[in-house]
Amino acid sequence: MEKYLAVLCFLFISLHMKALCEERQVYIVYLGEHSGNRNFEEIEEHHRSFLRSVKGSKQEAETCLIHSYRHIINGFSAFLTPQEASTVSEMDGVISVFRSQTRRLRLQTTRSWDFTNLLEANGDLSRVNGEKLLQRASYGKDVIVGVFDSGIWPESRSFNDEGMEPVPKSWKGTCQQGIAFNSSHCNRKIIGARYYLKHYEAEHGPVKEKMEFRSPRDKNGHGTHTASTIGGRRVPNASSLGGFANGTASGGAPLVRLAIYKVCWQPDPLDEPVCPDGDTLAAFDDAIKDGVHVISLSIGSYTSSPYAEDGTAIGSLHALKRDIIVVCSAGNSGPTPSSVSNVAPWLISVGASSIDRIFQSTIVLGNGLIVQGRTVTPFRKTKKYPLVYAVDVEIPGKTTNLTTGRCFPGTLSKKLVKGKVVFCWVGFISQALEVRRAGGVAAIFGNPYGGKGVDETPFLLPGTTVLQNDRATIVSYILNNENPTATLFPGRTIIGTGPAPFMAPFTALGPNGIEPNILKPDITAPGLNILAAWTEASPPTQLLQDHRVVKYNIASGTSMSCPHVSAVAALLKAIHPDWSSAAIRSSLMTTARRVNNVQIPITDAVGNIATPFHYGAGHFQPSKAADPGLVYDASYTDYLLFLCSSGTAFLDPSFKCPKHVPPPSDLNYPSLAIAKLNGTMTVSRTVTNVGTGNSSYTVSIVSPPGYTVEILPTKLYFSKIGEKQSFGITVKVAASIKETKFEFGRYAWSDGAGHVVRSPIVVSAA
Repeated sequence: MEKYLAVLCFLFISLHMKALCEERQVYIVYLGEHSGNRNFEEIEEHHRSFLRSVKGSKQEAETCLIHSYRHIINGFSAFLTPQEASTVSEMDGVISVFRSQTRRLRLQTTRSWDFTNLLEANGDLSRVNGEKLLQRASYGKDVIVGVFDSGIWPESRSFNDEGMEPVPKSWKGTCQQGIAFNSSHCNRKIIGARYYLKHYEAEHGPVKEKMEFRSPRDKNGHGTHTASTIGGRRVPNASSLGGFANGTASGGAPLVRLAIYKVCWQPDPLDEPVCPDGDTLAAFDDAIKDGVHVISLSIGSYTSSPYAEDGTAIGSLHALKRDIIVVCSAGNSGPTPSSVSNVAPWLISVGASSIDRIFQSTIVLGNGLIVQGRTVTPFRKTKKYPLVYAVDVEIPGKTTNLTTGRCFPGTLSKKLVKGKVVFCWVGFISQALEVRRAGGVAAIFGNPYGGKGVDETPFLLPGTTVLQNDRATIVSYILNNENPTATLFPGRTIIGTGPAPFMAPFTALGPNGIEPNILKPDITAPGLNILAAWTEASPPTQLLQDHRVVKYNIASGTSMSCPHVSAVAALLKAIHPDWSSAAIRSSLMTTARRVNNVQIPITDAVGNIATPFHYGAGHFQPSKAADPGLVYDASYTDYLLFLCSSGTAFLDPSFKCPKHVPPPSDLNYPSLAIAKLNGTMTVSRTVTNVGTGNSSYTVSIVSPPGYTVEILPTKLYFSKIGEKQSFGITVKVAASIKETKFEFGRYAWSDGAGHVVRSPIVVSAA
């Protein structure tokens, strides 16, 4: 009875809140950081006092408060009108007031770690150092990674704790109970779990039981996938539906401890999960207090936001102050320029690239012509069926010149499609459902992306995707043959393909839309067709029509590349516990590579040479990052000086900007970006020796076309570990340059003994 009364009470409060706060939006009121010894009740009362001053009644002020951040971050989220938000922003002690973003959780691994090791060793198996790195890091056993995502499926074999040591004594978190989740679901692998939905429910209403678990349990699959990529145990004979990608599944740090913070919820079967800033900021507040060492956020938005209006930027700044490493996905809005998200310089932003594995499926046309497609859909070889082009089997009036041939829902004629193979000019999961609805026996889809990057999905009927160049071949065959036919052969897993990696077609691109003088993304890692653990509460396609259950699933996105870097950051933290988060990011960036497994420059999906706007410093090399030689370190104060240059130093009101503020490009970052250069500019950098005691480094430079770059001094000498040396970089525009587009170059410091410390250069003229 008490349970039902509690539910009724919650529903009443939710409805009452919606009524009182109608036509208002959720705002975050940011007040900085807590100081003094106020208890939770006093903190919340202080937050309510702001609301009482703008609300019509004490009751309304109480009801419209959503989150009160009470541990590290000082602030709250609440329903406010724009006028009320403006009034609050003028009050004493308020740093910023901004609309809370509702970010989307966009699918943003048996082969990826093996491929990473082989790539680092240039394909020479005798030089693979991945296991040595794991041994040096004790497989990450004392490092705690906070995973901000859609929850966890704790029963997965990837999260068993057999043989693991007791939970680290530094852990201060909890295992929050809820629907289908109790304290027994936490163990020595999943050491903590929390869920956050106050902001979500304030905007979307109560969680729908058929859509979600009101607990840390994962219904969507995304959170389980990312968590197992970071710290999943080694599981032999793992594969996706149909046996694709079979091998030993493993996270990058198999003994790392996982702390789960569920901040993403799915409101509707057809919608992407949403991750409100208000809930995410509450998770930051808890995770910092709980004692995590790394925070992994495979959460992005379609655009970047100013730091003072970005919950992830604010939360990660507080994490940075405590040397907690924050790793984020760069976003999936590529290949549009300036689409990269999560651009704050104190976090690591990760792009997505491919591995050396494809899933090949052969199509034999009636004239004997063979076309190679890609599929992870399990099916047996089909018969020779009639082949039709979607344009010729559409319902009259259901398509336009822009939609014809694309198999959009409700466009295909059952009479004309039944018993046939349908070719759709482009194909996602919705097109496969339309062919199935219309009675097609199989489907061939054109890749929606240009080039060779196919984002694989297990369709609900036999189907395969062909590369864009092959679409015209199939259409020409259909148009020029009286009775065209096709036979589809089942897919098979092929590894060792090349060139790899190439950049995934969806990965978001620079330049940085908030501060172009900081290069983003920082780095790239595997994010295309990655196998990892999955929830058993949702099918691999997450469709209501799909009743299949899998334990492991293939997914793509910068969401998949982010946890690869999070895992390596955890290993580096284990090896170098005294390194700052900036030093760890530097070690990853300066040891990254720009060439693929056939020793030519990394390209995008269509074969054009990729740039730092695709991959930042390059593709990560975990073992090399453990011994980078030199690091570009940065303190909390350095980032505040950077914020002075961008006019947002008020994020920490205790800090006073100096009279002369250094330019943004002067931040001691492992890459160099200068936007709208007018004439000549000199910036400084400082490196710290983390290699050998007596060492010297010599610089080499490849200047961007149209610019000259000079670095002085040209040699750096170190007598001991921990010693710092500074140098100046002068960039000058050539007199003849006319274009204002960005150009790319690089410089590197080498000691001649194996340490090469590389940095990209990105410059545009005014």
